[in-house]
Amino acid sequence: MRVFLHHVAWEVDKGGFKDRIKKYLDIADRHHITTIFVFFDDCWNETYHSGRQPAPKTGVHNSGWIRDPGKLLYDNPELVTELEKYVKDILQTFSHDKRILLWDLYNEPGNSDYKNKSMPLLGKAFTWGREVNPDQPLSAGVWSKNLPDLNAFQLANSDVITYHDYQPVEAHQRTIDTLKKYGRPLLCTEYMARPRGSTFATVMPMLKKEHVAAINWGLVAGKTNTKYAWDTPMPDGAEPKLWFHEIFRPDGRPYDPKEVELIKQLTGKKP
Repeated sequence: MRVFLHHVAWEVDKGGFKDRIKKYLDIADRHHITTIFVFFDDCWNETYHSGRQPAPKTGVHNSGWIRDPGKLLYDNPELVTELEKYVKDILQTFSHDKRILLWDLYNEPGNSDYKNKSMPLLGKAFTWGREVNPDQPLSAGVWSKNLPDLNAFQLANSDVITYHDYQPVEAHQRTIDTLKKYGRPLLCTEYMARPRGSTFATVMPMLKKEHVAAINWGLVAGKTNTKYAWDTPMPDGAEPKLWFHEIFRPDGRPYDPKEVELIKQLTGKKP
């Protein structure tokens, strides 16, 4: 499971925030789930606040998702001091926890048209991580060919190569062929968008063949609304003809039972 954190929750209640991480890890471990935690993120809404959050917008993909730190860092550069304390506190607290697979320091740096504007925080995140030196690997996934400077830095500094790829199988294979040259383990931390040709049936067998670990985006259709496509809102909340992400309906029924059977088969969960 890949779990996104946010510094504002830590800022408001440091002890409670870490206690909730511990409770989550206890629950995940009981179900044999290993976790990747994500610190920073350049995707979706640029501003945020503590307290009660806005309700999701009907039929809009990830309408409630918020960047961290987003616009606030550029309005108030002194925030970086608090961000350093946050990252180091979490890393120090959980640096020896074997239930954590790795630390994903920054989700899609340069997204939201930030581009190289994200480089200073990305560099600091790796510096802070190296200063703590947790047992778990550090990484930041590459996700766009149009960000060569960020990609070069991420690939040079990540202990494990992580990446995102929502392309059909042939293009995804080319991504893997390129990244294998770095000689480090590969983990695809985002894939599977059915209308874009990235499906379990096409991509997952290739990932297994190439010994690439992978986490698809989405599990149960819920308030994140990621069964709807990034750029195709459905304000009436109608059912998409083809779900973008997610595996299960809210009542636990599979969206496509054949997908679940394939996943069980490929992961060795089916006798």
